[in-house]
Amino acid sequence: MVEFRLKLPILLSILAAAVTLVLKWTAYFFTGSAGLLSDAAETAVNLMAALTALFSLWYASRPVDPTHTYGHEKIEYLSSGLEGMLILVTAAGLAWYDAQRLLNPRPLEALGVGVTITLVASLINFVVAQILLRVGKRHQSIVLEADGRHLMSDVWTSCGVVAGLVLVWLTDHRYLWVDAVVGLIVALAIAYTGFDLVWRSFNGLMDHALPLTEQGAVRRAIEGCLQPGMDYHALRTRRAGSRRFADFHLLVPGALSVRRAHDVTAEIEEAVRAALPGIEVTVHIEPIEDRKAYEDSELVPIEQAARRAASQAVQAKAPAPPATSNQ
Repeated sequence: MVEFRLKLPILLSILAAAVTLVLKWTAYFFTGSAGLLSDAAETAVNLMAALTALFSLWYASRPVDPTHTYGHEKIEYLSSGLEGMLILVTAAGLAWYDAQRLLNPRPLEALGVGVTITLVASLINFVVAQILLRVGKRHQSIVLEADGRHLMSDVWTSCGVVAGLVLVWLTDHRYLWVDAVVGLIVALAIAYTGFDLVWRSFNGLMDHALPLTEQGAVRRAIEGCLQPGMDYHALRTRRAGSRRFADFHLLVPGALSVRRAHDVTAEIEEAVRAALPGIEVTVHIEPIEDRKAYEDSELVPIEQAARRAASQAVQAKAPAPPATSNQ
């Protein structure tokens, strides 16, 4: 089963999305506002996203099996990618509707009621979003973070809609076009959220490397354990849901015993896990004297070029020796 500490925030998100969806559709029913319709549509997407997130968390928590030896965590990327595409489709439909309302403005009614209902819904979303973001960050769950970001974007777009309605209200409905413009802005904000989710999911499914700061932490941990005559190369990192992975080739003297090589490897793995808790490390040991050890990975020439560039950069920054005068 999905761990309770991850399942509870999603259930709370589903409940909040259902309640706020009813509130926002009620506000649209009273006012006829294009902005509120866009806001209600975004909440409907959030409800769909929360239901998808619950399924993906359940599926990702399944143990490894003979056909999924690395686990099922990548379902989180598929889930968030589908959410992103749904959001993009919704944004396109809303933009079309709001453009029609901009060309043909309609009178708005009961703005005070609509604004009040929307503010109550926004407060609910804000509280739940903070819970999702905090739990998602603590457990490094892209699903919870995506759901929390959806809700926060919903809060900010609701504030924009309310601002537009208040302006229409204060100007005695002289600027009805503002409502449609706000709706278009909300649609663009929704589209941005969808694109961002699709992009992050694409990177996850393509085994994008860990952030440079985390890669640096891994390299420092490895280099801090290397002994004279040892080196490493072909470092690869990736993330699958909340799990992080790193593997590399450890180059050791050919005369080193298996026991000693194992001890060094264990020390390095412990250091890497101390730098990035929970990361799974795989080390391949090779004799440093063997030329084939430098030809078994496409990453080796890339790393060698990067090292040369770094060395040249250091040399370029070094102060030039003082000039000597010949007398």
